[in-house]
Amino acid sequence: MIIVAGYLVVEPGRRDAYLAGCVDVVEQARAAPGCLGFALTADLLDPGRIVVFERWESREAVEAFRGSGPSDEQNADLLGAEVAEYDVTGERSLT
Repeated sequence: MIIVAGYLVVEPGRRDAYLAGCVDVVEQARAAPGCLGFALTADLLDPGRIVVFERWESREAVEAFRGSGPSDEQNADLLGAEVAEYDVTGERSLT
């Protein structure tokens, strides 16, 4: 399993518009083969931060979905980002 996690930074006044512009991407990701979960959400404390969390069956599934990445408009709104990919070899359910 691959987990992609981190955050994006945008102007606080642009965060809601940025997220609204990502709805199609989230829908496409969740429908993509190998996607186990995909979310871009507003941080509860930092008005300019967007939390990124994705779960994929394999690196191949991630790479097949990625394509060209964010649009030019989305890239223009980004002030910063820290996102990493993790290879997960096991899991333990907490529910």
